[in-house]
Amino acid sequence: MLSEIKVGHYTDENAITGCTVVLLPEDGAVCGVDVRGGAPGTRETDLLKPTCMVEKINAICISGGSAFGLSTADGVMKYLEEKNIGFETTHGKVPIVPTAILFDLNIGNKKVRPGKKEGYLACQNASSSGFEVGSVGAGTGATVGKVLGNSFMIKSGVGKAILNLSGGIEIFAIAVVNSFGDIIKENGSILAGAYHPEKGFLNSKSIVLEGEEIVSKFGENTTIVVITTNVSLDKVSATKVAQMAHDGFARAISPVHTEYDGDTTFVLSVGKKKAPTVVIGTAAAEVTARAIRNAVKEAKSLGGVKDINQIPKK
Repeated sequence: MLSEIKVGHYTDENAITGCTVVLLPEDGAVCGVDVRGGAPGTRETDLLKPTCMVEKINAICISGGSAFGLSTADGVMKYLEEKNIGFETTHGKVPIVPTAILFDLNIGNKKVRPGKKEGYLACQNASSSGFEVGSVGAGTGATVGKVLGNSFMIKSGVGKAILNLSGGIEIFAIAVVNSFGDIIKENGSILAGAYHPEKGFLNSKSIVLEGEEIVSKFGENTTIVVITTNVSLDKVSATKVAQMAHDGFARAISPVHTEYDGDTTFVLSVGKKKAPTVVIGTAAAEVTARAIRNAVKEAKSLGGVKDINQIPKK
């Protein structure tokens, strides 16, 4: 299935920002979306509603730079237009590129943001033979555990996971994790999050429930997940799978879907396999949780922000 899509990054480690693009087959792919966070930054997501006319999209773009990063989609559209790929109109093809952004202006150089040029370069870097994870692309400036502000956050990035089911069914997830909350292991303990060098992980959920002052600001956090499956889905089914995938957010992030987050899930169908929506939705939630955890496991320290490998083991 991975041969059906191409993933490319643009990474700026000096400014600590970047963008990531998922390029789809020339004839496009059905896409569903579900936005749960209270502070999303998106483009073309309304078009993905089952009631809207466009059935297929051509790429998905994820960018740092907060709302400034939405302009990376212009570069992706330019790249696709040059290849004559897009929605057919009577006056030419128009590339359809849903886009979501995350806030990384709190790390690195806040005056340097990905734009049209960087979106184009990410397309040029795209490959179907594999891609980097960790603090690259849209995850270059990603961090987690910001309930008490930047002084206690931990580095995050881009993660991935794949689940293979019987009958050759595949569900693949890419997660860019920039959450307000902590990242939670399968056993319920904290994998990454707000951290104090003497006290250890501070437990963001407990801080919220105990009524301590929340330092994180509106719109400074977002987790974005792109799920691809080789099961044939229409827009209604893809939207339902996107909704179910948010269960994976809740398993791996706490607190999640807050007014400070822009949590968004895209689901892409690029194959012809058959399976009930409940099966793909259940699998999507599982692969989402795994990809979210992988994002912090693969992250590296940038801008003086620790990664989990720099935290002393107890």
